[in-house]
Amino acid sequence: QLQSKILILTVCAAGIGGTFQYGYNISIINAPTLYIQRFMNQTWLERTGVPLGSNVVLLLWSLTVSAYPLGGLSGAVAAGPMAIMLGRKMSLLVNNIFVITAAVLSGFSQMARSFEMIMLSRFLTGMNAGVSMNIQPMYLAESAPKKLRGVVALTSASFTALGLVLGQVVGLRELLGGEESWPLLLASNAVPALIQLMALPWLPESPRYLLIDRGDRESCISALQKLRGSSDLRAELEEMLAEQAAAKGQRAKKPWELIRNPAVRWQLTSIVVLSSAMQLCGNDSMYFYAAYVFQEAGIPQDIIPYVVIGTGSCELITSVTCNMIIDYAGRRLLLLGGYILMAGWAVVFMVALSQQTQISWMPYLSMACIFAYILSFGIGPAGVTGVLPTEVFDQMSRPAAYMICGSLLWFNLFLVGTAFPFIVKSLGHFCYVPFLVVCICTALYIGFFLPETKGKSFLEISEEFKKRNFRAQSHGAFYKGPKEMESTTL
Repeated sequence: QLQSKILILTVCAAGIGGTFQYGYNISIINAPTLYIQRFMNQTWLERTGVPLGSNVVLLLWSLTVSAYPLGGLSGAVAAGPMAIMLGRKMSLLVNNIFVITAAVLSGFSQMARSFEMIMLSRFLTGMNAGVSMNIQPMYLAESAPKKLRGVVALTSASFTALGLVLGQVVGLRELLGGEESWPLLLASNAVPALIQLMALPWLPESPRYLLIDRGDRESCISALQKLRGSSDLRAELEEMLAEQAAAKGQRAKKPWELIRNPAVRWQLTSIVVLSSAMQLCGNDSMYFYAAYVFQEAGIPQDIIPYVVIGTGSCELITSVTCNMIIDYAGRRLLLLGGYILMAGWAVVFMVALSQQTQISWMPYLSMACIFAYILSFGIGPAGVTGVLPTEVFDQMSRPAAYMICGSLLWFNLFLVGTAFPFIVKSLGHFCYVPFLVVCICTALYIGFFLPETKGKSFLEISEEFKKRNFRAQSHGAFYKGPKEMESTTL
C-alpha cells in the first residue's frame, strides 16, 4: 500500500510542475489578450508620445504569442543533455527556475511599464514546458512497473488537459481574467512550480537512470524498494541488468547519431510521423473555431467563455479514460482509432461549416463536431504519442529521441499557429482539408507499420524493431551478384 502511494505521489509531483504547466500556460494567455494589447499601446504612448498603429500592435502580440513555442523548442533541445547530466528528477526540479523567473517578469511588467518583460516571460515559460514535456514521460515510464507503464506515462497527457481546463477557469473575468488582475493571472504559474519544489525532492529518482546511466546499483535498489516494496524486485532487476549489459560500453547518443543509425530507422520514423501528426492534425485549431461556432449557434457572448471550458473538459475526460484502458486496448488501437475518428469528423465539420448559414440546425452540428474531434484526439493521439519514445528506444537513445520528438512538436505548433489564419483565408470552409490528409496518412502508417508495445519489456520491443530494421539487410545477404551492382542496392 505504501509503495503504491509513493508511485501515485511521484506521478502527481512530476505532473503538477511538469506537463500541467504546458496546458495551463497555453490557456491563460487567451483571457487577457485585449488588455495586454491595450497595455502595449499605452506604454508606447507614454514612452514616445505617439500611439501604435493597429498593425504594429498585432505584430507585437504575434511576437508575444510565438515566443512560447520558440521557448518550447529551446527547452526540447536542452532537455536531452539535462536528462543525461542531471538525471530525470533533478532536471524537473531545475526546470522550475525558468517558470518562476517568468512569473516574476510578467507579474511586475505592468508596474515596470514594460511589455518586453511579458515577451521574455512567455519565452521562459515555453522553455519550462519544452523541458517538462520531454523529461516527465521519460521519468514516469522508467519509474513504473511494466504492467502499469502505459497508465503511469499517460498521466502526462491528463495533467496537460487538467492545466488547460484550470487555465480556462482561472482566466474567467470573475477570477483573474479582469483588466486589473491580468499580471496576477500570468504570474499564477509560479504556484504549481512551488508545489513541485516542495514535493518532488522527497521522492525517488528513476531506477533505470540510476543503474544504467550512473551504474549505481545500491541507489537503484533503494529507489525500487520505495516504488515497489521488497517482494517482487528480482525479475525487474534482472531485466534492468540485462538492459545494462546490452548498453555496456556505450554512451548516450546524440540526435544526429540516431538519424544516421540504421538500427533505429523504424523507431525514428515512427516518432517523427506521430510527433508531427500530433500538432498537424488540427486539434488546436478547433479551439480557434470554438467561439465563432458557439456564437452562430445562438449562445450569448458573455456565456461563450464558460462553454469553451467544456471543450477543455472533453480533453481531460478522454485522457483520463485513455489512462484506464491503455494497458487493455493497447497503444496501436487507440492511436489508429483516434486518427480515423478525427478524419471522419473533419469531413462532417467542413460540410457543417459550408452550410452554416443555409440550414438552421447546422451550427449545432458544428458544435457537436468540435466536441467529437477533441474527444477523438484525447482518446489516443494526445497521450499515447508521448509514451512511445520511452518504449521504442533503449536507455542510451531515449534522451536524444525525446529531443527530436519535442523539437518537432514545438516547431509544428509554431507552424500551425502561423499558417492557420492564411489557410482559413485561402480555403474558407474547407480549411480542414490539410488536417484531414494528415489524419488519413497517419492512420495508414499506424495500420501498416507500427507494432504493438503493450505488456512488453524494453528489450523485447527493441528486439522486435531490430528485426524490422535489418529485414532488408537479411534479404540482401543471400544475393551473390557482382560487387559493382551490390553496392548500388538500396
